[in-house]
Amino acid sequence: MARHLTLVPAAEVSQADVRAALDGDRPLAVLPAGPPAAVEAARAVLRPEVPLEEGADLVVVTSGSTGTGRGVLLTVDALRASATATLDRLGGPGSWLLALPVSAIAGLQVLCRSELAGREAVVLDKGEALAAALARMPAGDRRYTALVPTQLVRFLDTEPDALRAFDTVLVGGAATDPALLSRARADGVRVVTTYGMTETAGGCVYDGTPLDGVRVRVTDGGVELAGPVLATGYRLDPAATAAAFEGGWFRTRDAGDLDDAGRLTVRGRLDDVVISGGVNVAPAAVEAVLREHAGIADAVVVGRPDPEWGQRVVAAVVPSGDRAPDLAELRRWVGDRLGAPAAPRQLHVLAAVPTLHTGKPDRRAVAALIPEV
Repeated sequence: MARHLTLVPAAEVSQADVRAALDGDRPLAVLPAGPPAAVEAARAVLRPEVPLEEGADLVVVTSGSTGTGRGVLLTVDALRASATATLDRLGGPGSWLLALPVSAIAGLQVLCRSELAGREAVVLDKGEALAAALARMPAGDRRYTALVPTQLVRFLDTEPDALRAFDTVLVGGAATDPALLSRARADGVRVVTTYGMTETAGGCVYDGTPLDGVRVRVTDGGVELAGPVLATGYRLDPAATAAAFEGGWFRTRDAGDLDDAGRLTVRGRLDDVVISGGVNVAPAAVEAVLREHAGIADAVVVGRPDPEWGQRVVAAVVPSGDRAPDLAELRRWVGDRLGAPAAPRQLHVLAAVPTLHTGKPDRRAVAALIPEV
């Protein structure tokens, strides 16, 4: 018998919807909050009028930060494997604070973990203080939450005591600067970095170490992941499925290294490279160095065509004070640490970094804000 997706707007999703999906009763897809165009784009990917692929119970639309989003087909087994392995790694079931969008896998997994733990997730309301939400969590229970790096920065600045009250704060969704992690840990926050994606039912490598059952290898094609957490493919896109999934492995297209102990370090996207003067420059590395500058609160780096250099490194920065450092200062700052080719040749100041519904930086939106020179 054909099964069809139930589409639920993000503002209306409840833990009961996730429970129904986990029970195999009602396949679920969450429409992102946002402008009508974003909702319709997700609906076009999901195509609820077309029967769902066999075995799938949840479809999550990827953010599409560097291209068109896809619908990722997840099974109940993958969701349960991910949630169970996470709870085992963190020390057992507990209560979860939902502080991420439920249209993204990280937010949905908070609801999955809560369901498997037999608890109702507590939702951080828009504009609510972290301490106020924390007070609504059961006393005497282990307390967990998951954040993106931008949220971690904000709460460290405003409510460090509330952050310290959590048994674990998972941080993922985007690269987390080592300086930010050091600051959080020095402040007594029990932070754990997560690496994974929608195709792995969320984070599957914690602090560089794979969750139980997850395997990692690094090939010429980048980091590859395997295990019971893997999706079965992409919604109505067999070509993309064949390109990304093969022999039980998922090709992430991320660059990375494994040390002798099997610990993974991710270096950024293989295809996210600016080639300036014949030298490969990783935007993530430049962004990390820029954020270490006292005058920079946030940064996104992109490449732009350049008649002399082929591509030039462009830095879009959010100042930490009233005025951003000038280009010459930032060129010295980056050049001294990463070499002259990585130093930005163009600077653009932002009031804030635009984000996708997942909380990740919207790189295409940032690029659109940078004027041509």
